[in-house]
Parts: sequence; structure tokens; C-alpha cells
Amino acid sequence: MAVLTRTAHDRGSLAGMAECDPELEARLRRGLEATEDQLRACVAEARHPAVAALAGQVVTGGGKRLRPLMVLLGAEFGDHARPGVTDAAMLVELVHAASLCHDDVMDQAGTRRGAPSVNAVHGNRTAVLTGNWLLAKGGAIAAGLERQGLLLHTRVTERLVAGQVRELTGPAAGSSPADALAHYFAVISGKSASLISVSLRLGAVQAAAPDVLVRALGEYGEHLGLAFQISDDLLDITSDSSVSGKEQGKDLAAGVSSLPVLLALADERPKARKLRELLTSGRPTTARQHRRLLAQLRASDAMAEARAMMHDQLGLARAALADVPDGPARDVLDSICDFVARRDR
Repeated sequence: MAVLTRTAHDRGSLAGMAECDPELEARLRRGLEATEDQLRACVAEARHPAVAALAGQVVTGGGKRLRPLMVLLGAEFGDHARPGVTDAAMLVELVHAASLCHDDVMDQAGTRRGAPSVNAVHGNRTAVLTGNWLLAKGGAIAAGLERQGLLLHTRVTERLVAGQVRELTGPAAGSSPADALAHYFAVISGKSASLISVSLRLGAVQAAAPDVLVRALGEYGEHLGLAFQISDDLLDITSDSSVSGKEQGKDLAAGVSSLPVLLALADERPKARKLRELLTSGRPTTARQHRRLLAQLRASDAMAEARAMMHDQLGLARAALADVPDGPARDVLDSICDFVARRDR
């Protein structure tokens, strides 16, 4: 049997992610279905029909539901039946959806999960306001959680915003390649790792798990989140948009410095000179230039180096599980590392 999460392209089916004990799988499936129902009810509560429609487009438009799954897995290390666990799962998906609205504005993305993005259809201001509404709903839900859960929500919102601001402002002028890499990891720590980490912590907190497990799960989530973002960077370059649900080379076209790009820019060897020149000559302005740059990146050593960094983070994630007791839930967390490792293959 497999732990299952919803895919971006087939709302009626589920896609396997990690092998799982059948009893645990059934419990996680029920939790995800309950979370899905609560998400639909949440956006339907909007007082203005337009807000409900826009928020519903973002929240119920697909996705892997990785973060709610992490909440449910975190709860497995305490009393998973305690009240508030599915509320916490809904909360992290609302915050995640809000961050996607804001990201799409910053990246000028035309699609999200295979469909036109809110900003592409309704404009940037509407997309930002939709994201703000989702964050506000998340705050209202957090207020009903354990006090530590509310603090975790405020902290992750702060980290998400800080990560987005860092991405927007970029590294300091004249930064060295090492400084640019440090800036990259600071950005993705705030924008990606923080929410996966807090999802596990929220689930464990709501289930009254011991503090030592809350910390260990949070550390696992930090490293898994970094690895997940690196795999997203690789997918931006390697995956067909019909498979990934994202525009191929979206980050590259938007001028976002993904990890492979930063590593290619830092490669001073003669064989990397042509790619460095392409990357420093400005954004591609034609489809042909875009395809050429993607092909050069795919063939570069930077891709292998980025994959090695991803595997380093996955190794650290697995090491963080040393303080987590053996059992079906821990096995799933370990298997999710395997899932991330093979995403762009």
C-alpha cells in the first residue's frame, strides 16, 4: 500500500508517494479527505462571492497536499485523534496557497498546476488580495489551536514573508558566488523549508507529542524542505510542463536564480564559459533562446552538483529521524526522502 496524496492533474485519483502500513494509510487518507472537506467549506464561508471563487480556485485547484500530510504524520507521534489536528492541516494548506498567490505575482507566472494563475486572469492586485485573504483565514484557524500552534503559525508567516523579501531584493551588489549561494539558501529556508517544518511540528504539538519529537520532526522538515525546493529547481529545467504542471523554465524566464543557475555562474572552468555567457547576457527574449538556454543547463555539470546538494539535505533529514521512534510513521518519513530524490528523474 502507499501513502497517497492528490495530484495536480487528476482530481479524481491519487498518486502513490511512499510505501505505508495499511492501517496508517487508511488513517492518513481519512485525514486528508477531512482536510479537503474543511478547505472547501472554509473558502465557501467568504462573505463576498468573488472572494470565495478566487480563493476556491487557488485552494481546491489541485496539488500534492504534502504539507497537510506532514501535519497528519507529525500527529502520529502523539495522540493523532486529538481535536485540532485536521484544523492544523487545513491551516498549513491555506498558508501555502497564499504564498503561491504571492509567488505567482513576483514571478509573473501564467499558469499554476496546469491552469491559468489568478494573476494571469484577474491581475496582480487581485492575486495579492486573494493571498492576503487566505493568510487571514489561516490566522483565524491558528487562534483556535494550542498556544504553541498559534506561535508556530506567526513564526512561519514571518519566515515566509522574509524569504519572499530576500528573493525580491536579491543578494548584495557585487556578491561573491559563495555569498549568492548563501542568499539562495536563506531564501528557500524561509519560502519552502519553513512551512514543511512547521507542518510536522504543528501536527506533533496538536497531538501532544513530547518536545524532543517536536524538535526532531521540525529539523527533519527543514532539511526535507530544502531538498524539495532544490528538486523543484531541477524540475524547472528538466520536466515537461504537461507532467510537472508548471511552465517549463518558468523560473529561468523570470530571472529567478535557481540553484543550477547559481552553480553554473560559479563554474569558472573554460568548458562552462558559453553557458556563463548565456546566463549573464540577460533573460531570453525568444522561445528559441529559451530552449537553447534550457538545453545548455540540462547538459551542464551544475545539474549534477545541484542533485548532490539535494541528496546532502536528504541525508541530514534522515539523520534528524534518529530521535524519532521506529514505526510506520517514521518509515513513511524516510520513504518521502526517496520520493523527493527521484522527482526529476
